[in-house]
Amino acid sequence: MQASASGSQPGQQEVRRVAVVGTGVIGASWAAYFLARGLEVSATDPMPDAQAKLRAAVARHWPSLELLGLAPGASPERLRFSDSLEEALDGADFVQENGPEREDLKIDLFRRMDAALPAHVVLASSSSGLLMSKVQAACRHPGRVVLGHPFNPPHLIPLVEVIGGVQTSPEAVQAALDFYSAIGKKAIHVRKEVKGHIANRLQAALWREAFHLVEQGVASTEDIDTAIAYGPGLRWALMGPYLNLHMSGGEGGIGHMLDHLGPPIESWWADLGTPSISDALKAQIRSGVQEQMSGKTSADIAAERDQLLVQLLAAKGKTRFIP
Repeated sequence: MQASASGSQPGQQEVRRVAVVGTGVIGASWAAYFLARGLEVSATDPMPDAQAKLRAAVARHWPSLELLGLAPGASPERLRFSDSLEEALDGADFVQENGPEREDLKIDLFRRMDAALPAHVVLASSSSGLLMSKVQAACRHPGRVVLGHPFNPPHLIPLVEVIGGVQTSPEAVQAALDFYSAIGKKAIHVRKEVKGHIANRLQAALWREAFHLVEQGVASTEDIDTAIAYGPGLRWALMGPYLNLHMSGGEGGIGHMLDHLGPPIESWWADLGTPSISDALKAQIRSGVQEQMSGKTSADIAAERDQLLVQLLAAKGKTRFIP
């Protein structure tokens, strides 16, 4: 983003320093990514040992970021940590907030951030479910409040969903889209506030049927993971549902596909389940996943996952026609 003469509108300045407010799993991942893109990061979190945990997470993520390619000036040494929110915000050109999913807490947090920063600095939240229309309610400058929802882990997954609240200005939305795109993210504009935004709603639809199939005894948790990971998940990693449908239609494309498979798809929709996450279903799923995890640790799986993601992202970066 280029600097402007006035700097009075949200985003009308070059972003050199990002304030990362909340440094748990998501915040630490964001911090590592911003550092890898050559930015300064000023972080804060009230939890005990937050600074040590953040620096350890950045060090853990850095090898993957090096493989993807670092921007000029990228360095973990450009990270500073403060116990004070106001001190961490000082000099920030953009804010990425990652606090707990509590509406009352976020309303107060954004009120404090809004009071501490010039009106042109965009305040973005990583919230996965809260509406910015409510979060921005106590701000003097609500027009600069946006949702910048990443997909976990943010230091590897490119998607960011940008949404404004009812008082958010178009300039702030565009500034957020421009900033995320400039640092290598795939930023999309969600045009209406809805629970779960876009990607989480799509995931929820899949989870609902995955839970239903286990509940009905159709498949084990491992069977379902295998079906996705070695079936449609491989195609979805390359292209989204619409382009996949289009490619499945042959020369007739998506038009032929909808004419040919429209009625069967509607019949599958009508047959999808609506499970309740009861104690019995929780126990059934927990048992299935524990069996899948036999002899493995979450850390081992995360390391292999990140390695594969780096390779996939590198391969996707070389394609000409696949988005």
